[in-house]
Amino acid sequence: MLNWANQYNICCFLDNNHYPSSYNRYEAILAAGAINTLSCNAGTAFSQLQQFYDTHSDWIFGHLAYDLKNEVFSGISSGNADGLHMPDLFFFRPETILLLKEKEVSIGGWNMDQQAAAGILAAVQQSTVPTVTKAVSNTDIQAHIDREQYIHAVRALQEHIHRGDCYEVNFCRENFIRDTDADPTELFRRLNQLSPAPFSAYYHFEDKYLVCSSPERFIQKKGPLLISQPIKGTIKREGDVLKDKQRRLELLHNSKERAENVMVVDLVRNDLSHTALQGTVQVAELFGIYSFAQVHHMISTVTAMPDPALPLTEPIKQAFPMGSMTGAPKKRVLELIEQYEQSRRGLYSGAVGYITPDGDFDFNVVIRSILYNAGNRYLSFQTGSAITYYASAEQEWEECLLKAAAMKKIITA
Repeated sequence: MLNWANQYNICCFLDNNHYPSSYNRYEAILAAGAINTLSCNAGTAFSQLQQFYDTHSDWIFGHLAYDLKNEVFSGISSGNADGLHMPDLFFFRPETILLLKEKEVSIGGWNMDQQAAAGILAAVQQSTVPTVTKAVSNTDIQAHIDREQYIHAVRALQEHIHRGDCYEVNFCRENFIRDTDADPTELFRRLNQLSPAPFSAYYHFEDKYLVCSSPERFIQKKGPLLISQPIKGTIKREGDVLKDKQRRLELLHNSKERAENVMVVDLVRNDLSHTALQGTVQVAELFGIYSFAQVHHMISTVTAMPDPALPLTEPIKQAFPMGSMTGAPKKRVLELIEQYEQSRRGLYSGAVGYITPDGDFDFNVVIRSILYNAGNRYLSFQTGSAITYYASAEQEWEECLLKAAAMKKIITA
């Protein structure tokens, strides 16, 4: 599917990698080509998205970049270095859509008939995967923040926590490569093979690319229900079955991880309450332990029923950016993130997803991702962690290196 779609200048491939969930609608979705597009920056982006959807009343796919925070919260800005130069919001109405569900594929699109759909299916089945030996030409990985700067920033953030400015801050560090040629489809193949995840995405518009292996759902609307599933709590898996089971129990009973999870659940509950019917915000699951290829995660599920009188985009706006990638209280930590991080997050810790003709939507959290701008030959990936008062700055640094090592392996293999 993906190799066929790459002939288009714009495409979006979303794959749940057969991960079981009662909230899933499709195994995979592919949107290719664009009839109409919307590209804008923070200011009136959410209202423009609403107008774009109202005008076409069709499937639309695209992204919400982290810097839309500047529209959601007054007095917030972004002034750090930006090597990727992606718009804060981009959506497109696709020419062709393929929906894969239970070994059946549905094909639809602009002026689509049965003969055209059969031709697309045949072309997809005949598409071959090219052999690539080197996915990135230049692998000289750099970073804006070194060890000394990182530890200094973490300790400064802990001082803010001590003074009562905030409770927790998600602090990120960008790794980047300048002047490099990359093969994004090969990077996606490697990433998805190493770490298959339920919210994986390959997203390409013009000369900009995202390859993503995200385990986290930001927000979904499924009929009359909103669903958000924040992740806080991670532990590495073991090869031995009994030891791996013990790791799950360690995560479940870890008081630090549980405290962080409760904090983000409270934040999500508050975010959803702004647009929910009174009394409908519920914690459907607290401290759920879910297993992935490399790690176990602690995931909670918060649900609500949105007020039908509000615009479709309002629940998304009120919950953005997602609490798992910010901290609390949200506005203050957004200011601190801007102060102590040295590069713009852009699409990283934003969201990619779709809106359906009947007003449902589903968006992931853009983490565990590689971003690439082919126009200026700039490749970027970020890693981060939650900083609390009791966190060890040195251990947080080692965690960042560990997370970065997996990405470096994919890039340099």
